[in-house]
Order: sequence, then structure tokens, then C-alpha cells
Amino acid sequence: MNITRTLFATVMALTLSAGSAGAQDNTVNIGKSNIRLASDRMTPEALWAMGRIASAEASPDGKQIVYQVGYYSVKENKSHQVICIINSNGKNNRRLTTVAASETDPTWINGGKNIAYLYKGQIWMMNPDGTERRQLTKSAADIEGFKFSPDGKKVILIKSMPFNEIIKKNPDDLPKATGRVVTDLMYRHWDHYVESIQHPFVADVTAEGIVNGEDILAGEPFECPMEPFGGIEQLAWSTDSKAVAYTCRKKTGRDYAVSTDSDIYLYNIESRKTVNLCKPADYKNVEVDATHTMKDQKVNSAENLKNNPGYDTNPQFSPDGRYVAWQSMARDGYEADRNRLCVYELATGKKVYVTESFDSNVDAFCWNADSETLSFIGVWHGHVNMYKTNLDGDVRQLTNDWADFVSIAPANDGGKLLALRQSMSAPTDIYIVTPGKDVKKTAVRRITEENKHILDQLTLGKVQERWVKTTDGKDMLCWIMLPAGFDETKKYPTLLFCEGGPQSPVSQFWSYRWNFQIMAANGYVIVAPNRRGLPGFGSEWNEQISGDWTGQCMKDYLSAIDDACANLPFVDKDRLGAVGASFGGFSVYYLAGHHDKRFKCFISHDGAFNLESMYTDTEEAWFSNWEYDDAYWNKKKTAGAVKTYDNSPHKFVYKWDTPILCIHGEKDYRINYNQGMGAFNAARMKGIPAELLIFPDENHWVLKPQNGILWQRTFFNWLDRWLK
Repeated sequence: MNITRTLFATVMALTLSAGSAGAQDNTVNIGKSNIRLASDRMTPEALWAMGRIASAEASPDGKQIVYQVGYYSVKENKSHQVICIINSNGKNNRRLTTVAASETDPTWINGGKNIAYLYKGQIWMMNPDGTERRQLTKSAADIEGFKFSPDGKKVILIKSMPFNEIIKKNPDDLPKATGRVVTDLMYRHWDHYVESIQHPFVADVTAEGIVNGEDILAGEPFECPMEPFGGIEQLAWSTDSKAVAYTCRKKTGRDYAVSTDSDIYLYNIESRKTVNLCKPADYKNVEVDATHTMKDQKVNSAENLKNNPGYDTNPQFSPDGRYVAWQSMARDGYEADRNRLCVYELATGKKVYVTESFDSNVDAFCWNADSETLSFIGVWHGHVNMYKTNLDGDVRQLTNDWADFVSIAPANDGGKLLALRQSMSAPTDIYIVTPGKDVKKTAVRRITEENKHILDQLTLGKVQERWVKTTDGKDMLCWIMLPAGFDETKKYPTLLFCEGGPQSPVSQFWSYRWNFQIMAANGYVIVAPNRRGLPGFGSEWNEQISGDWTGQCMKDYLSAIDDACANLPFVDKDRLGAVGASFGGFSVYYLAGHHDKRFKCFISHDGAFNLESMYTDTEEAWFSNWEYDDAYWNKKKTAGAVKTYDNSPHKFVYKWDTPILCIHGEKDYRINYNQGMGAFNAARMKGIPAELLIFPDENHWVLKPQNGILWQRTFFNWLDRWLK
């Protein structure tokens, strides 16, 4: 069976003929879906019909790859996660999941004889051909992640447990009460109230199955993995299976809310003792002012930087067991600090940062078999490529693709690497990379074509690279996406894309919402600048935006669109729109009061509108402190703080004169929905044409299929109304 043509959802939203849910139940007849698109242009339905590869892992002998794919049903408004397997040469691709419920997190165990996976909150095991499925755990609490020890005798289990440190437990005699008594900060995170936290348990693997295990953070009110996006990658087994390294920010309440200080801890299985690898045993937390940036506080002094006060995450042991490596940010309170690769020698406690010559982020990494080198991925000039470093910090580039590698792992085949890769013109597929002596000799081979049957029917837009001079004489990379079926003799409506973050790269990303190809399919040119404040152009470029949200980065936006209007004959300067999400949404709100009638319409998704309100609305207070410098009520604010608050978009509504669409999710606790409602209400009270698309059940993102399609239709209806 060709799994790339076996979809949970099609453009016509075909549904499952579901059997019962158990792994031993009747199979589900998903069937082959020979998708035939109504036209050769990308549509929201075509996007949601695509399979989304989530993970991939090579077998110990390197001959097979097990991976996870998600398919979506628009009619059922849900996803179906399935497990697939393929030979490393790209042949014999087949689906192992045959049930209606999702199966996730596949990994090789028992030396490659079996595949373990999650099904209905429990760990199951099957043969590589999908036969002989057996349940290994019967945990009362759902297992949300797991990792087997190298010797196969133990396993880490991630489970959620009740947490009433911040939100008090309601009285037992009021079981229907919905109120929450909150006693400190961080009472909600990302999209949920914090009434449970995850803990790692170490359990024995026996012939009868897996026991419940022992909580290695027993009695500690700290989460591991860390909210909101941490997973099993934040824990690692030592090579000898005698210890677990884990990531944890051992803070709660206000201390947690203002700090990014997470550390790597080493837990000994036999002694049950824990050692902090980042800080000395006698380390005492440094007192901080919770209403002021940590840039100039003692916690980030030269002396304390030796103690790793920033984010330290995702440990991995070297194959020979001598070292632990992890991703490390230097400064506390700065979530977008440069992510370096730290190598810790277990015998001596010596720490070495081995990517100092790479002036950008280490996005992911893996040890190579020699235990003397590591491979990693990082962004440079709008592309996420592979690199290699030795323990002396000599960094060498491995690939030079016009694409984004989004994961990296050993392929277990003579130094080859396994990766997921995407671009602005192609969703994620699995690749095998064979490093060469130089970039030109590296071989990059795709082994899956998950969405070829859809992409082959589409006419896609072409991507161009353009370098633009900024107002301060710098060179700025802009991506230009041409409309599908581009005709150089025509003029097209054009969109300025404003990136979020604020420090996230405009790289060769593929998005299922902010998708440049669907914009191109609707007849728009896209101008996407790597404005000030984005990684991949050196630390100075990346950090310039902090404390200067409305300065040079906004000039960079206007430089990009003005250059396009002046020098690209196919850009219609009389039909310009500006769109963006998060910081990009903030950018749109600000530009609405400062665009000098360049734009005919705006779209802001989950953007900050009133920065004084935003300072106390957001849950991760460290972000506002670092970016704004001070709480708005501090009398002795820095000049940067004064500039930030004085230039908040809400103070320039009096200059608004252009139609605007505001989009927001009510479960967005990063940028609360009152920001979007405030902007919409202000526009309407001024008599400006405006619409508000509000999602009661979505967070900072839009994750449900029908909401996603409503988002796309509303987005393009608004643009077409004002630009066509």
C-alpha cells in the first residue's frame, strides 16, 4: 500500500469508517484517497489534506526508519496520528497503524527487534512489521512521553500529577465550583491553568511489563519537562543506564515568571541523589528586581554568568559516556539569547562551549559515533543548514541547501544523518544526509514523498532572494514570493509579511497557516524581510530589537516594501497590504498609525496592542521585562522603557485611517485576547472598516481544522475586498 495516498482526510473531507478503539480491535478502513483538486491552485482544503510528518528514528542497524504522520479530517474536525515505516533506501513504505485512535511517539527498542509507541495513554510494543502488539504499561495516569534506557531494563515515564502550589484545591464539598483561588504568578501558561505538572518516573521493565516507577522529583513542586513545549528530549539516559540527565527550572510563582534559569541535573538511579551540572553545590540564588530588566542586574554579572543563569535544555550523553552536551543560553530573563552548544566532561566538571564561532542559534544537535564531534542545525541568512563541530570548537558547514532542516539525528549508517527538511515550496519530508569533506560533496537524499500526489497537481509560486539597503546602510535579506502562474507583464497586489517572535527567523519555513504558497495561489506577491531582530545575521543584528520595537525594525519593514515598489515592476504600489502574527501582529498595529498611506488594508493575528496592559497580561513576565526594561509604573524608568511605552500602538489610533482585520484566540495567555478586541473596538469607534475573528477555543495558534479553514477564508476575503 502506498501510504502517501492513504489519507485520514482529503480535500472532500473523507471520514474514517471507524472500528472499535483497542489495539486488538477491528482495523479501520481508511482506504486510498485519490485526491483530485478542483484547480491547480493551493486552497485551505488542500493544505489540510496534507500529511504532516512529526518525527523519524533510524533502527539500530540503520536499515529502517520508523516515523509518525498526522492526517486531518475537516468534517470530523480532528487529527489522526499514525505510525509508518520505510527502508532507509526509500523503498517498502508502509503504514503500521490500523486503528481509529492515534498511535504516536514510535521508537526502536530491544536492539531493533521491536517498536515501542504510545496508544491511549499507555506504552505498547510491536514488531517492525506491525504484528504481535502488546501492552507494556497499565498506568492509572496517562503516560505522556517515555524513553527506554540503553540496556532496556528501565524506562522514563512522563506523567502529570495534581499541582496546588499556585491555584488552591477547591473544598471537597463544592465539587461543582468553577472558581479558582490564585496565590501567585504563573497560574496559567500558554493556553491552560496550571493545576497539574509533569514529572518523570523511572520504572523497571520486566517480562510481565512495566511497573509504575519512582518519581525522580518526588516532593518537588517543579515541572519536568518544562512548560509549555518541552518533551522527552529534555531528558536523557547515561550510556551505562545508571543515571538520568534532565532539564528543570526549579522555581515557582513569581520567581518562575521572571526567570529563564533552567539547569541540567544528573540523577543517579542507585543512590537516588541529584547533582546540578550547571551550578556549584553551594550556589545561592541571586536576588532580582522582578519589575526591571535583568540585563543590568547582578544575576547577569560576568561572575554569575559562569553559573549558567539562562536556559539550559535538552541534554545528550556522548556514545562513550564521557560527556553530556546541551543547548545553553548565557543570560537570565532573555529567552532569545543565542543558543550555544555546551559540552560537560563528567569526570572533571569542565564545561566548553563548542559553537562560539557560529554567531547564531543551535536549533538541535546530536552526537556523532566518535564521541569527539557533534552535528547540529542552525539558521544563517534565512536558511537552516547542518553543521559539525569538534570539542575544540572548530565549526564546519555540512549542507548549503535553500531549505530548512528542522531536526537532526544519527542515521546509524556509517556517519550518515537522518533529518526532517522543508522549504517555502515543500512540506516536511525525511532525508538522509551523507556529510562530505566539504559542502559541495555532501549528499542530501529524500526518502519520503509524503505529499507528492497533492503537490504534483499544484502550480506553485517561485521564491526569489533579494538584498535591500536599510535606512542605516545595512544589507537586509528579503524573500520575494511570486504569484502562482506569474506573468511578468502584470502588476499584482502585494503583501508585506511581518515576522513574529520578535526574534524568529524568516527562513525557508513551511507553515499550514502562514503559508506563502497559498498567498501566491491567491494572486499575491509576498515581501518577507529579515528585519532587525532576527537570528542568522549575527548577534548584533538579532539583539538590536530589544528595547527598540518601534525603531529600526519598523524602518526595515518600510525599506523592504518601498524597495519592492520602486524596483519590482510587477508590484502594484497602489494595492499593498501588511499582515503578521504575534510580534508581526504588533507590527501591523504600529504600522497602522505610521504607514503614510502606503497600505490599503491590514491583518493582525494575536498581536500586542497596548503595551502597558501587555506588561501584566502576559504570563511569562521575563519577556516583558527584557523587552520593555521596566514595569510601566516604575518612576525611574530607563530611556528605553519610556520609548517603548510612549510608542505603544494604542497611542496612535488617532492616526488610523485604513481597514483592519483583527484575529485572536481567547485561550492565548501569551498575548491575551483583550489586545485584539481593544484594537478592533478602537477601529470601529473611529469609523474605520474592521472585522474581528475571535476563536474561543484556540490559543496563540489555530489548531483545529475547521477553524483553520475559517481563518484562511476570512484572511483572503478581507484581502480581496480591499486589494482586488
